[in-house]
Amino acid sequence: MLAAILFAACTNSNDKMSKCENNTGDKVFPLSEKVNHRKVSFQTQYGFTLVGDLYTPKANDKSQMSNHKYAALAVSGPFGATKEQSSGLYAMKMAERGFVALAFDPSFTGESSGEPRRTASPDINTEDFMAAVDYLSKLPEVDANRIGIIGICGWGGIALNAAAADTRIKATVASTMYDMTRVAGNDYNDAFDDEQWRHRNRENLSQQRLNDPQAMAGGVIDPLPDDAPQFVKDYHDYYKTPRGYHARSGNSNDGWRVIGTQAYANSRFLYYINEIRSAVLIMHGENAHSRYFGEAAYHYMVDGKAEGYKTVVAPNPCPENKELLIIPDASHCDLYDGGYTEPAGQGEPKNLIPWDKLAEFFEKNLK
Repeated sequence: MLAAILFAACTNSNDKMSKCENNTGDKVFPLSEKVNHRKVSFQTQYGFTLVGDLYTPKANDKSQMSNHKYAALAVSGPFGATKEQSSGLYAMKMAERGFVALAFDPSFTGESSGEPRRTASPDINTEDFMAAVDYLSKLPEVDANRIGIIGICGWGGIALNAAAADTRIKATVASTMYDMTRVAGNDYNDAFDDEQWRHRNRENLSQQRLNDPQAMAGGVIDPLPDDAPQFVKDYHDYYKTPRGYHARSGNSNDGWRVIGTQAYANSRFLYYINEIRSAVLIMHGENAHSRYFGEAAYHYMVDGKAEGYKTVVAPNPCPENKELLIIPDASHCDLYDGGYTEPAGQGEPKNLIPWDKLAEFFEKNLK
């Protein structure tokens, strides 16, 4: 199955570090001269300490910064990645456009606390976003009534779940999103959406808890098999090369504990997104293998029904501020960093992420 290809065990991660050592300490992208940047930390209600990079617009003088209240954004993702990768780039680009933006490592990930490492939880991960909103709300330079969030890849679904739960979130962007609960329960394209497959999977995971609860399974497969699907090649081009490799990223290295995402398979993030009254923009690449996640989430949120969702619910009370944006010629990973004309970031940047469009969306909805 495709999930097995994506999450198969990697070869020795030390080999990857020697190839990509320039990215082991800090960002995988150059810092902009238009922003200030500092390391921060904050607490979640579950007692975890989250570590983030806070990007702020450069003011002409200190008094301008201290006297101005900015709209703010919390950014996380992709699933298993760190703040030095895609989320940091998104935060920096939004800070260039006048927002205070926080890219943070989720619980159990990167520099944030949580043991055992490489674990995920629907509740804890949703709380991570809400704790980031807590932190931003208390900053003196931030207007607490003008806060939005951006979730990338697997954190796109988590962002929608947080927006459904927390009315302080006034605008949400889900970029190249996965619904991690759907893929964990049904596999890709719902290929195994049946009770017998799920029962076998539950039996295997239940036994794994007794055999070796700390066992790890993969990250992005490396080396690539000759017959790897294109989307797996795209992941490799981002996570396993200097384009996006980072030593603390689970997707770059040894992935997840085998039982680390067990709870996801029996949960559903998007159950109440049809009740989100605040603004939502779902952005996906035209050629992304994950596009069906974003389109289904949009239609379920707005219309109350979508392919792949068994429950028919009431249409959204505020459909006018919901938007689906399909980026022509873009793949899933192109929306991590804008994409490149050649694999592994060796060509010219494509710049497929519409940064100004995102800024306009937040400016309009964070008034």
